[in-house]
Amino acid sequence: MPSAEEQPRAGAHERPRPPPGGATGAAAPPAADAASLARFHAELDLVDINARQVARQIGAASVTLDDLRSFGREGLLQASRSFDASRGVPFRRWANMRIRGAMIDGVRQWGALPRRVYRELRAIAAADQVQGAYDEEGAVTPAQALTPQAADARLTSHLAGLATAMAMGAAVNPSDGREPADPDASPEEQAMRAELVARVREVVSRLPAAERTLVERHYFGDETLDQAAASLGLSKSWGSRLHARAIDAIARELGKKA
Repeated sequence: MPSAEEQPRAGAHERPRPPPGGATGAAAPPAADAASLARFHAELDLVDINARQVARQIGAASVTLDDLRSFGREGLLQASRSFDASRGVPFRRWANMRIRGAMIDGVRQWGALPRRVYRELRAIAAADQVQGAYDEEGAVTPAQALTPQAADARLTSHLAGLATAMAMGAAVNPSDGREPADPDASPEEQAMRAELVARVREVVSRLPAAERTLVERHYFGDETLDQAAASLGLSKSWGSRLHARAIDAIARELGKKA
């Protein structure tokens, strides 16, 4: 997988497009069972909704809606197969995160997009990962089961966590020190980014060992969250929860110094 902010290379080959039929056909591969196929076809509208949202967020003319829809259908099929009602998360919410994740992963693999687009993709992915963990937490303990004060405190914490995840995803670049500074960023933007990264590194260094390792591998080592979790012997679910807990802790510490 290319660096999160890799620059277009002279003479680089044209990026691979989604497989034939993916961008226009709505049929899922036959390997899925009947229940998965039923979920897949019932929620196809999510693919188009997310494709339009992601297209607006990254603003890259080279990424077409059909490209995003192709990646999104793959994500929807995976979500249909992996859905577990016992988690307490509604299927549409579960699928929404997997669709967006598939779109982001698919675009990032092309490797010939401007740095700004890669920063946007990393920011969106980081926020979505945290949101997924928050959704599972909300399924276990719904807001209705909390006191108004506790529900408000949780919402405030979650909003701060999402903002922190997006800021870290956009600012932290695993290739720092190996690539020249972003020519599209003003000196002020570069200085603010460097200051945020330095503050994040300092806070991360004080996290518990498992959380620190997960964050360092994912944000500074450019491993996927699943890869970082696997390196710690954690399941995807536990890795997601640990990541959200680490982001919440970082958000609290950064908030103290704001």
